[in-house]
Amino acid sequence: MGQIRFLATAATVWTAATAAFAEVPAVAADITPVHGLVSRVMQGVGTPDLVVPPGASPHSHSMRPSEARALDQADFVFWVGPMLTPWLEGPIATLASDATVIALLDAEATQQLMVRESVQFGQGHDDDHSDDHQDGHEDDHADDHHDGHDEEHHDEDHAGEHDKDHDAETAHADEHGHSHEAGSLDPHAWLMAENGSAWLQVIAEALAAADPENAALYMRNAAEGQAEIATAAAEIATKLDVVAGKPFVVFHDAYQYFETGFGIEAAAAISLSDASDPSPARIAEVRTIVQEMKVRCVLSEPQFNSGLVATVLDGTDAGTAVVDPLGVTLEPGPQFYPQLLASVGEAIAGCY
Repeated sequence: MGQIRFLATAATVWTAATAAFAEVPAVAADITPVHGLVSRVMQGVGTPDLVVPPGASPHSHSMRPSEARALDQADFVFWVGPMLTPWLEGPIATLASDATVIALLDAEATQQLMVRESVQFGQGHDDDHSDDHQDGHEDDHADDHHDGHDEEHHDEDHAGEHDKDHDAETAHADEHGHSHEAGSLDPHAWLMAENGSAWLQVIAEALAAADPENAALYMRNAAEGQAEIATAAAEIATKLDVVAGKPFVVFHDAYQYFETGFGIEAAAAISLSDASDPSPARIAEVRTIVQEMKVRCVLSEPQFNSGLVATVLDGTDAGTAVVDPLGVTLEPGPQFYPQLLASVGEAIAGCY
């Protein structure tokens, strides 16, 4: 697991981390979940700026002047990292060259998971990375992902078509700057409560070192935020009892951190990523999984094509619910993060 990633020079990092600011540090955060965590740490001290606004895609957002100005004026930039927003790496290096830049996905305390490539999850799939979050996928992983299906799904023609479809979807995703290549890190790490709690500590320690006058408040806010996350997680776990052992399908594979944290597991994802459209072969395979596994819930997302979900649901008894990994409808601020986790849990539980 990587260390905290700094894009500033070593001298700049040392200076920013050890010298007290005359004023409260100016802070920028990439996406709303990270902004929520930073807001909780800074509550009563200051307010961070948000670079990717609610409703915008973190994979392809074009910054507005106000967002570029927030980077230019920042003393600290907290972001998930280039695995989520590779387009942001250049602007950070250019505009925030004097800032301390911390990629939370690389923080030592972050629990990391690898991208799941198979259409179908679980049931003996992806065993290697569930045992060790940092291990890559085995070379024969793709050969196993049809276990439990009829022989006809294993013939050479189907395998070739599937490979071409997978390659096309992966290429499309890469064009939008969001890699789903074998062995790459899944960047949706904010959806694990343990990571949110760990990131509060990382944020608080960085700000406390740079702003000793407010250090005690940063640390107290982080501890209180961690308690709030723990309370929310306990409530979510209780609600998700109804989901235990019941497969569900997600629109795109953004939720495995949430699944791992709460002991549930999606059966499949309609789309390889939210930056690519699924191929007809992939949609057909997901429909087969829904039918064969008697999936009762298919989760959609507000930003994406609901018609694809309707296609997967057609001819089945499965229901649907809307879930949002970025919490577009939630109010940004100090209470955003536990509310985001709760909204995801409620959407999944409410589908059963």
